Amino acid sequence: MTLTSPPRVATDGPRSNDDVRAADRAHVFHSWSAQGALSPFVIAGGLGSTVWDHDGREYLDFSSQLVNVNIGHQHPRVVEAITEQASLLTTVAPAHANATRNEAAKRITELAPEGFEKVFFTNGGADANENAIRMARQVTGRDKVVSLYRSYHGNTGAAVVATGDWRRIPNEYSRGHVHVFGPYLYRSEFWAQTPEEESARALRHLERTVQAEGPDSIAAILLETVPGTAGILMPPPGYLEGVRAIADRYGILLILDEVMAGFGRTGHWFALDAYDVVPDLITFAKGVNSGYVPVGGVIISDRVARFFDERVFPGGLTYSGHPLASASIVATIDAMRAEDVVGNAARIGSDHLGPALHTLAETHDVVGEVRGSGVFWAVELVADRDTREPLAAASMGAVKAALLENGVLPFVQDNRIHVVPPAVVTPDEVRRGVAALDAALSTLS
Repeated sequence: MTLTSPPRVATDGPRSNDDVRAADRAHVFHSWSAQGALSPFVIAGGLGSTVWDHDGREYLDFSSQLVNVNIGHQHPRVVEAITEQASLLTTVAPAHANATRNEAAKRITELAPEGFEKVFFTNGGADANENAIRMARQVTGRDKVVSLYRSYHGNTGAAVVATGDWRRIPNEYSRGHVHVFGPYLYRSEFWAQTPEEESARALRHLERTVQAEGPDSIAAILLETVPGTAGILMPPPGYLEGVRAIADRYGILLILDEVMAGFGRTGHWFALDAYDVVPDLITFAKGVNSGYVPVGGVIISDRVARFFDERVFPGGLTYSGHPLASASIVATIDAMRAEDVVGNAARIGSDHLGPALHTLAETHDVVGEVRGSGVFWAVELVADRDTREPLAAASMGAVKAALLENGVLPFVQDNRIHVVPPAVVTPDEVRRGVAALDAALSTLS
């Protein structure tokens, strides 16, 4: 891939970070934030794994923005595809057939497990989960959805209530949601000592909840294949396979949310490829086109798709399968294949990023646990290794500030640094990023 740096200033004249920040504060209402004290980080442009601001400072983007820029910033093949599609047809109603949309769906289903031939396109990951829940309720004739407390599924009506974290609580307007604890050995809810114990006890907890709620009332179990925002919680041996067995036992559909974990993030096309599990529905967004144009969707198993052959699916979106988004999907998947981007993510994780982060854990007592795969890692920071008390917010703020000062844009969540660079990141960039993290952690002592 040849990257050509775009102009570092706006075409209508130079601006400063302060100018952009002031205009943002005057007119933009930000998500998940109290508005009064905001001072947003300014980004003027980007290329590959690098972004820069209007004052000329460059940063390694170890956040991938919201863990979505898998192919890197401004990939020329994707930008060109969007431009070409814009010159041909910028929009088309979802009821019509469109060749670019067909190609996008074909590329996606080619990567899915056998028995998935159709895609319902949405505007993003939240409404992908929303519509997967709708499909499950229609197919089963049941209402309830079981999901995890440690999860995030989006900000639309049912998706945010399926979410387990604090964002669910002010938004509990949707009906029929039940939450359980999933496996997380480092902070086990089940007094487990081994991954196998954690898996078995989490599965027992899930099945007992299904039984107590009434199996005939449960439409779906909705899980992130690898919970992302909740902490990059890698499933222990047998857990996902056990969930599949529970779903089958009670006639429940299994929805795997691959919005964050999919399209190379874990070193596989789908995170589920590392496990012996096939769901009924797969939701996606983010990495399918690195967020260049808003898009998401549901990959539908043939069994579920056939249910709607003679029944109306009660859902739709004006921009479902938008041609600009579709063109960006085709170009992204083709470029990722041609450049072995998924293979690069796997090698980076196994040969560079994983070993480097584990070395940090040996060096810094503040590191409680390191976990992940591919370019999807969490470094959990603690005030005390014995008690595993989470590192205080003020100290986390100091680590974030030190990373920015050292030219790395981090993803900080609770007491964790999520190390999630683009899947095109190079070994040299990993060394620079981890060195910055090493220096930032050193400031705590």
